Amino acid sequence: MEGIAIQLRDLRKSFGDTTAVAGVDLEIKDGEFFSMLGPSGSGKTTVLRMIAGFESPTGGTVELAGQDVTGLAPFERDVHTVFQDYALFPHMTVEANVAYGLKVRGVPKTERLARARTALAEVRLEGYGTRRPAQLSGGQRQRVALARALVGRPRVLLLDEPLGALDLKLREQMQVELKALQREVGITFVFVTHDQEEALTMSDRIAVFDQGRIQQVGTPAEVYERPATPFVASFVGTSNLLEGESAERIVGTPGTYSIRPEKIRVLKDSAEPDDPDHESPDHESPDRDTPDQESPDHESAAGTVAEVVYLGDSTRFLVDLDAGGRLTALQQNLETSAEDVAAYRGSRVRLQWHRRHTVHVPDPR
Repeated sequence: MEGIAIQLRDLRKSFGDTTAVAGVDLEIKDGEFFSMLGPSGSGKTTVLRMIAGFESPTGGTVELAGQDVTGLAPFERDVHTVFQDYALFPHMTVEANVAYGLKVRGVPKTERLARARTALAEVRLEGYGTRRPAQLSGGQRQRVALARALVGRPRVLLLDEPLGALDLKLREQMQVELKALQREVGITFVFVTHDQEEALTMSDRIAVFDQGRIQQVGTPAEVYERPATPFVASFVGTSNLLEGESAERIVGTPGTYSIRPEKIRVLKDSAEPDDPDHESPDHESPDRDTPDQESPDHESAAGTVAEVVYLGDSTRFLVDLDAGGRLTALQQNLETSAEDVAAYRGSRVRLQWHRRHTVHVPDPR
């Protein structure tokens, strides 16, 4: 049976009249890469700070490995926190920065330097021990902060938007490296981010926060493919929501439904979907098994292209539906250019997607 690294029970936090966390129950498993995802002000960072001991809960409890640590100071908890600003000592060498926590704990010099070098090797910074933080790039400083956190082998590593200060290319590189490092060391990582792509890339499971509450907990695939609430559908990735009369006319049943843009095919409305001579916007013929408009396995909706957004490797089509509302479709640009797809602006199209990709989204109320 898997152990539980963190257990939160009815965790609450208020700042005066403002409720930051409104009753969170959560289990995080040993060795899991767990992300807390949500917009600014959703409560995710406050929860992280209560796990670390930097904030005291207004109510509820925090347990680490089965021990109630709600009233313990940060240094009494077997956790370490990595912040976005790295918090390195500029006057110390890289090696001294990494070994500092061990020095405070009274670890003998020979042992702490050996462990510091091992930690630097884990983050691919062998040979950098004598440099100072100012001599390193942003990505290298981030690795030093990780090494310093890992050197003491805490049971849980808390990461508060640690990649937020990096440029896009370096951030994407660090996402892959961070997940690989977590697998290697086997420590529970709890990662706070507002970037849904970052959470999807790295996590074993994700908790999506909004207004101090958890909206959904699941694997990246579960959260993306089967959003539990309209908020999750709209916040995690780009989603379409069909609601009201539009949903009833297209789906046939009242309610709120989510369809991901990449699941939708864009077909010229003047051609039958199963016409072998028809070309879709990526200039590929539809799949041979693409059914016609009346297929019970597919949904279909006609509309007018309101806008075309060329993204290089793909194109986003914003389509105003005859049934009401707007859907976004995403198509790969296999053989097209910006000029090709721009011609679709204002044209009539038919959108088609498999019925299994129409996901009913419950009303959270």
